[in-house]
Amino acid sequence: MSDVPYGFDEDADTRRLLRSRPPAEALAWVESVTGGRITAVRALRGGMSSAMHAVTVWTDATALRLVLRRYVRFDPTELDIAEREARALTFVARLPLPTPDLVAAELSGDVRMLLMTRLPGRVEWQPSDMDGWLRGMAAMLPAVHEVTLPADGVIRPFRTYRQRSYDLPLWVRRPAVWERAVELVRTQPPGQVFLHRDFHPGNVLWRRGKVSGLVDWQSASIGPPSVDPGHCRWNLLPYGRDVVDRFTWWWEQFSGQRYDPWADVSTIIGCLDDLRDESRAEGQMVEDTLARAVAELT
Repeated sequence: MSDVPYGFDEDADTRRLLRSRPPAEALAWVESVTGGRITAVRALRGGMSSAMHAVTVWTDATALRLVLRRYVRFDPTELDIAEREARALTFVARLPLPTPDLVAAELSGDVRMLLMTRLPGRVEWQPSDMDGWLRGMAAMLPAVHEVTLPADGVIRPFRTYRQRSYDLPLWVRRPAVWERAVELVRTQPPGQVFLHRDFHPGNVLWRRGKVSGLVDWQSASIGPPSVDPGHCRWNLLPYGRDVVDRFTWWWEQFSGQRYDPWADVSTIIGCLDDLRDESRAEGQMVEDTLARAVAELT
């Protein structure tokens, strides 16, 4: 884990790939599908799987504020990722939350692209009002989870992220806990709701102290409701156990549900490949979280 917010600890090669100005072909596509003229392009920070740029397009006397997403870096086993997000964006338009509208999709070229509306606000990683920040994020999730499920095949089922290897990190002190966690993650708990699937502070927009949008729907899934708060808990760990527990408490108040520690197990085992590079000190916090979840489940 890192104290640097996700998507901001990029190296030079990543920055060049994701933040450089989009190629002329991509910008020409934007103008062709909008019928306008691009007047401004700005790289957006915070993501690592695709290139995101804010694009302003003038059509007649109207300025369209859009976001261009180009899938220049993704798992080669997920060639349909752009199509999945296009379907998800169409589906989430029915949510009582501010979400981007799909404007156009290019799903057949060498680089898949989506064009969507740009929501006001910005990502907040260092809130001045910690409890308000946690409460605002937790309050969004019931609206996501309570929507009527789409027809089969529109949104894919949830699955724990596959790992290249399930070998344990060298800093592990309690291997039996990890081995039991790998067993537990194979059995999903009951409950099937619509999930954001990548819910964390980097995908929540804020404006004037209030939530102004929920973005990045490429991982939308159908699965157990605790998955979304579980993923957020993982991203809140650098703030300390108290912050994690306060967020969870707020989610339980808004949802009327009890948090299932299986989501901690699924999230941590789903990050095992990356965890091998953690320091012993950072790994201890992760292992303590996993041990507590495994103990609650067994």
